[in-house]
Amino acid sequence: MLDYDYPLYRPPSEAKSLIFQVTLGCSFNKCSYCNMYRSKEYSERPWEEIKMEIDLASKHMPDSTRIFLADGDALNLPTERMIQILDYLREKFPNFERISCYAMPQNIMKKSPEDLKKLYAAGLTMFYIGIESGSDIILKKVTKGATGQTIIRSCQKAKDAGYTISCMVILGLGGKTYSRNHIEETAKVLSASAPHYVGALTLHLEDGIRDEFLTKFKEPFLPIDDLEALTELELLISKIEPDTQVVFRANHGSNAYPIGGTFPQDKQSMLQKISYLKSHPELCRPVGLRGF
Repeated sequence: MLDYDYPLYRPPSEAKSLIFQVTLGCSFNKCSYCNMYRSKEYSERPWEEIKMEIDLASKHMPDSTRIFLADGDALNLPTERMIQILDYLREKFPNFERISCYAMPQNIMKKSPEDLKKLYAAGLTMFYIGIESGSDIILKKVTKGATGQTIIRSCQKAKDAGYTISCMVILGLGGKTYSRNHIEETAKVLSASAPHYVGALTLHLEDGIRDEFLTKFKEPFLPIDDLEALTELELLISKIEPDTQVVFRANHGSNAYPIGGTFPQDKQSMLQKISYLKSHPELCRPVGLRGF
């Protein structure tokens, strides 16, 4: 129905959402682990095109309740344009429950608290934020464009404006050399920022990005194996100490072992499951069945 500019990405939890590409690509597009938008040049779509697609979708799916604004950088749009889009979405989809988008820490920091509150009032209520790592060493090596403290401040800024935030971290991003530093610092960032949701993925370097990742890492990168990824997950869970409830999932297709629960009440049960899995490595998800 909608003429998407592929590739098109959305978070797993937005599988049933109606998607509108209000931007194409990513304005930063330098993260060495990410191959999502390398085939695109960043651009902001004209209002006339966006409006036409909203009109078309509202005729065919008027009862849609969840809307996701793509591509990877919708929050980079000027606040006034975002409000124009959000106001029209609310008009055309009166039964909507939430509107969400990806949000880079630097783009959240660029918005004033007043702008974030205006966007929230207009219907944008959820951000998906890529943390990846809390280690400044790793964040620099993968050219994330953020520090651990920037990530904490951006998450808190979004929460202060009322947003639900869902964050992602990547197991194995520091390789064997920086495994402990990566996980300990990531746990500190997650504890301090206390996102509503956290998803843990395992690093998978696609062919199109592998050479760039290895070059930017500036030293030999020693990838971790499945059991080491499970050990990283165990350390991460053991050190996360949020002051509010956090829903944690490590069930993405990239993970060899699915783990999930809610902090703080499920922390020990998650650790017990990991302990069991470490003694039964044969229970890992076969490589051929892992989706990325």
